[in-house]
Order: sequence, then structure tokens, then C-alpha cells
Amino acid sequence: MSYKNIIVETHDSVGLIRLNRPEALNALSSELMIELGQALMGFENDNTIRSIVLTGNEKAFAAGADIKEMKDKTYMDAYTQDFITDNWEAVMTCRKPVIAAVAGYALGGGCELAMMCDFILASDTAQFSQPEVNLGILPGAGGTQRLTRLVGKSKAMEMCLTGRMMGAEEAERAGLVSRVIQSDQFMEEVMKTAGKIAGKSLPALMMVKECVNRALETTLTEGLLFERRQFHSSFATMDQTEGMAAFAEKRKPDWNHK
Repeated sequence: MSYKNIIVETHDSVGLIRLNRPEALNALSSELMIELGQALMGFENDNTIRSIVLTGNEKAFAAGADIKEMKDKTYMDAYTQDFITDNWEAVMTCRKPVIAAVAGYALGGGCELAMMCDFILASDTAQFSQPEVNLGILPGAGGTQRLTRLVGKSKAMEMCLTGRMMGAEEAERAGLVSRVIQSDQFMEEVMKTAGKIAGKSLPALMMVKECVNRALETTLTEGLLFERRQFHSSFATMDQTEGMAAFAEKRKPDWNHK
């Protein structure tokens, strides 16, 4: 499939999606978000793909939603269209691991899109912000909710009330990103990480993702029960048999992904 606003590539078992509206700092237009959803579902349904990378360019991951597209919307337009819900949360339906690779600006909806991914790898050039208050609105795609869960109330409140930018090093200290990588090594290291994930058993990856996400949604007792049942169910997979046999025989496992 050909796309106008994104570039889609396959690298062995890793699917790579680049946001590609450089003239608008990869602003997230409706057309781009539709294409992004299509590409994500394409990789989700491709049995050869086991991890996905979502990135932009060196200057911007995404500078937010397309303000020119939304500036004339009325309340009823936004409400009846369920604006920002439709097509925006496709990444949340992916069961395969999705890595956000952020260089440059991740502002507003761009920051929110990155937070929808399973974890964020940041270039040392990355800048994160929720500047919606400067437009007389508030974050609408998880900025007040996911950011608070990741960095805590005080920092999230300050960022959303002031719109200030958070650099990569601060974002790592705060828990927004998992790791900061030097810009000249960034995509090489991102793809190496994605490839390492893709080299694991897909059922195990999906179970891990479900369990970690459940930790944010429930109590510790219920989360532990969910984890235990997933752990038990992993013993029904061919990959558990192969993985443990390979360990005992001191060889590399040959995953069936079943």
C-alpha cells in the first residue's frame, strides 16, 4: 500500500513507520492518523513482524495535532465526530510491542502519541511538551492522564499548566522515557532494540505487554492474579517447551511463535 503522510518499511521482523510531513513538523492530520492506523494494523496482521517502531525525523517526532485543521471546529463538530478518538488510538489496539523513537519535538498530540506506545526511546535532542494551554484548550489524547501516571502529579500539572518543554535527560529522570541515546547512534540503537525484542517468542511478548499494561489499570492483588494466570498459560505454548529445552541443552531457541 502506498501512503502520502507516512513511510513504511520492513526490516527482518521489525516493522518501521516514519511520520512524514516534514513541512508541518509531522503535525498529526486526520489523513495521517488514518494512514498510521492502516499501517499499524498491517503489521499487526503480518505474522512475520514481531515488533514495531514508530518515529519521525531528526527535527520532530510530531509537533502535535494539525491546528489548521481543527481551528474552525465547533463543540458539536468535536463532540459528534468524537474528535481525537477516531483513528487516534489505533496504536492502543496493537498486541505486538510498539516502540516510540523520539528525536526533536514531541509536542501536544505528538507527546500523547508517543505515550500511547509501549515505551519511548529518546534521542538526546528530544523535547517533550503539552502546550495546549497556550491555545486556550487542554490535552485531549491522554496528556493529563498518561503523563500523570508516568511522571507524577506535580510534574504533569506543571507541564500542562505552563506548556514548558522537557528535555530528554529530564524526561528519563522523570520516567517518561526508558532511555536516552546519542543522536548520531539513535536509529541504529532503536532498531537494535526492536530487533532484540523481535527475536523473542511472540506469545511471550504479547503476554508480557498485557501484564505490564494491566499493572496501570488495576490493584496489585488483581494484577498479580492476572500475571500468575498468564504465567500458567505460557506453559501451554510450544515456545515454552522449546525455550526451556534450549536452555537445558545450552543452545539458542528456535521459536515457533505458537
